[in-house]
Amino acid sequence: MPSVVKINVLTVPAEQRETLEKRFAARAHAVENSDGFEWFELLRPVEGTDTYLVYTRWRDEESFKAWMEGPMKSAHRGGTEGERPKPAASGSTLWSFEVVQQTAPKSE
Repeated sequence: MPSVVKINVLTVPAEQRETLEKRFAARAHAVENSDGFEWFELLRPVEGTDTYLVYTRWRDEESFKAWMEGPMKSAHRGGTEGERPKPAASGSTLWSFEVVQQTAPKSE
């Protein structure tokens, strides 16, 4: 069964970039102990776009769903009701993929 990739496409205004990156850094370990988790990358746009990509790879769809329902919800709560910080992103879309081919650098 192939791994699944989830890419959260975040529209982040220039003035919110630092806030977004600090929030991800503050909860850097919120995902890595999750069952089925394989990889995470936060990709900052270089030019011509205000779109960040949050790349995660999972053993299977079920592992991703379990993380979404548990640890991810907890990580995004951040404080008691009414204290929740304003989102840094002004929009979000989730893309889903299956890994059909992959390669790694040749070891020497």
